[in-house]
Amino acid sequence: MNPIQRLSLHPMTPTTLPTATVLQPRQVEQLITGQATSDGAGVKLTRVLTQNLQRRLDPFLMLDAFGSDHPDDYIAGFPDHPHRGFETVTYMIAGRMQHRDSAGHEGLLENGGVQWMTAGRGVIHSEIPQQQEGVMEGFQLWLNLPGRDKMSQPWYRDFKAAELPGFVTDAGVVVTVIAGVSHGVTGAVTREATAPLYLDLHLPDGASFNQPLPAQHNAFLYVYRGELQVGTTPVPVQRMAILANDAQADGVVLQAKGDTRALLIAGQPLNEAIAQYGPFVMNTQQELHQAMDDFRAGRLA
Repeated sequence: MNPIQRLSLHPMTPTTLPTATVLQPRQVEQLITGQATSDGAGVKLTRVLTQNLQRRLDPFLMLDAFGSDHPDDYIAGFPDHPHRGFETVTYMIAGRMQHRDSAGHEGLLENGGVQWMTAGRGVIHSEIPQQQEGVMEGFQLWLNLPGRDKMSQPWYRDFKAAELPGFVTDAGVVVTVIAGVSHGVTGAVTREATAPLYLDLHLPDGASFNQPLPAQHNAFLYVYRGELQVGTTPVPVQRMAILANDAQADGVVLQAKGDTRALLIAGQPLNEAIAQYGPFVMNTQQELHQAMDDFRAGRLA
């Protein structure tokens, strides 16, 4: 098995866990307002992590938030399109999306589920809504691959909501661990090179949540319901907060102002060159040109 394909799967557990200790919490460096845009066949979305933040938030390349109860905003979906050199993590809060790709993978992503795809050396896939009405909401995160793994074999896995590990803190915070480790609970996927942490947090009004973080990891959070307080900084709904890197800090402390839902994402930077052209992310311009040539010649997947 390719080393980037290792995963650990533990079903959701109702275990209540005590709050982790954070002695020197990180502060908010910057608040980011996402940019309204469209992708695929006109799907309306908000690009939260944009290309100009890739170096600051290495190893993360992009975060899109999509959500609408108007079918015209999402019904055409994302027809066949290529990827090379990174991983996509799609988290569906509401709705149903059908995935098919050139490596022969197929899956249905439903409420609360996660689709993790390693594009590696190349894959062409489609993501098409399987609903004619109702709410469709979720997130897609792009996670970079180290140079040594960019031409690895493509890999794909669907996780239903019930398969995602999770726990409840003694403060009543419900935590879904998509990737990494939180309070001793290992997420659905682990990665050695980038060590991503990806948590979905549901916090009752006034509840606090502490998460230890390695000082050298880049970290951010995105509030999609309610509001969080991080140190002296309020983080309102639909805002991303970049957490400051501090050699003395050992984690982050979050407090909910009203019932709140947020993503907390962190990872180990690769500190490698990034060469991107649309759906191709490599280390050099030469590799990027090769990716485009391979796609045009039908050699991508």
